[in-house]
This record gives sequence, structure tokens and C-alpha cells, in this order.
Amino acid sequence: MSKLAHLQSQLSLPIICAPMFLVSTPKLVIECCKNGVIGSFPALNIRPQALLDEWLTQITSELNDYKQANPSSTVAPFAVNQVVHPSNSRLEADHALIKKHKVPLVITSQGDPTNIVNDVHTWGGMVFHDVIKTHHAKKAVAAGVDGLIVVGAGAGGHGGTLNPFALVREIREFWQGPLILAGAINDGHSLRAAEVLGADMVYMGTRFIATQEAQVPEEYKSMLIESHIDDIIFSDHFTGVHANYLKASIENAGIDVNALTSKKSVDLDLGNTNSWKDIWSAGHGVGGIHDVLSVKQLVDNLKGEYDLACNRAPFHPKEIK
Repeated sequence: MSKLAHLQSQLSLPIICAPMFLVSTPKLVIECCKNGVIGSFPALNIRPQALLDEWLTQITSELNDYKQANPSSTVAPFAVNQVVHPSNSRLEADHALIKKHKVPLVITSQGDPTNIVNDVHTWGGMVFHDVIKTHHAKKAVAAGVDGLIVVGAGAGGHGGTLNPFALVREIREFWQGPLILAGAINDGHSLRAAEVLGADMVYMGTRFIATQEAQVPEEYKSMLIESHIDDIIFSDHFTGVHANYLKASIENAGIDVNALTSKKSVDLDLGNTNSWKDIWSAGHGVGGIHDVLSVKQLVDNLKGEYDLACNRAPFHPKEIK
């Protein structure tokens, strides 16, 4: 069995709940995994750094207990996102704890994953790497990653600018391994469309913010429900890397969205989370969010939408008589 087949055998849907800065917590991760969807979180979400050990212990312990109590349930593995950019001063310390707990899936982004890949493979883990362009994908493949997370236009948080139709097909010309598509995927219909395009799985982030388990301000969830695609702004003002944000959250923080400037240097260490807590990310799919559900309800809805999309008959031209 291939690594991808083994991974998918542990899922109820081919979805990774994306690692979201200041959003993803053990509660959300665990509930996703219990419902057969890969839950993930950025290592940089934990402050102080030493608490990462507690998070990993809690997630591993609760999922193991749940598996033993529910042997017939589909329980997904979890993932940790590591920012491998040189500005991340915590990279080595965080990786040491990831290694200690033998995290099954590590998601790398913003840099060269080579050293992470080599080490994760020693305990049988997998490494998926975020890419926004073809040349990034080729570098990641050369580094030995197990899968590519192709981040197209419209993804929440740090996103790409390229059309996913073109980007996925171009990458598929040289990469036949696991491919996960990210960008405005909010329902089972877009999940199925991603598969038809050539993706094996998808990243879904923004939709999971509007869940009961996401421990964010209720105002954030309400803003998602009230927002549409025109309410999203793409800017590198905050980290030096372009990302999608809710305009209203920036305005509420007293910042003029029409006066945002480009940050001259990349800073992904993000040590002062207080400066970020009221600037909220979201993707282009916000227009499809109309309610706050439990993770279980959301996954059940996604299954129904996905089944409906899979059963849609393809086009057949009428026979010419």
C-alpha cells in the first residue's frame, strides 16, 4: 500500500483542516480527527514554546483513548505546520518536540524543507510542503517531500495568486505523488471538483473557523458569515508575505485598508501575538458560509454535498440523427 493510500484509509473525507495561525487549537484538531478529517495546527500558535509538548501530549493521548473506546470509528491522524523560513527562531526547538512525539504528518512552508524531510522519514512520518508556484513545487520535490500542498488564488492566510486549474495541471506534468489543493474550498462540491482536476485531497481552513470548536471570538465567526468575496483583501503589509484578510477586521483595528504598504522584510516569527489577534484571515470562499456548526455537523454536510457532486452525471452530447 502506498503512503497516500495508507493515509486516505484513515479518513472519512480527503480533507486537511488547514493549520491556521491563532485559530487552530487542540480542541479543533482533535474534533476534526475524530470525524475522519486531518486536523492540524501551526507550531507557532503555542506561546510560550514549551507548551508545545503539552499540546502534542494532549492530542496524542485523547486520540488514542478515542480509538480504543471507538474501535469501529474512522480516526484521522493529525499534522503540525512548521514554518521553515530563517526568521523562525523556534524551528529547531519545535522540531525536537515534533520528533519526540513522532508526529505522523508535518506540513512545511516558507522555505527549504530538506532537513525536516530527512528527519521525519526516520520515524516513518510524512512531509507535505506548501507551494504557490511551479518552481517552488520542483524544489520541494527535489528536497524529497511526500506531498505538495498547492496553494492557489483565494486561499485564506498566506495564499497564492495563480489559477488552480492551470497550476494543478502544470504540476501534474512532473509530479504524480500526493497533491493537496488549497484555495476557496468550502464545500463538498468544490472538494469533488478538486479531485476531478487532479488533486488527491484538499485543504479547508476558513470554513472550519465558523465551527463551535474553533476557539476564536464570536465576532470573527459573525464576520465570516456576513462577508463576501469583495470583503477580502490581499496584502503583505503584516508579515512581508501576501495573505488574505477580512477588510472589516483591519478597519476595526484602526487601519486604513487603502493605505496599506508593503512590508520590506519577511517576519514569520510572530512573537507578539497581541498585535495579530484582531487582524483576521479568511479566503475567497467566505460567501458560502452561512452558519456556525459543530465539526461533526460540518463534516456530515460535506459528506452529503460530496456524494451529491460525485453522483452528478457528466455531459453527454445528444446523438445526432
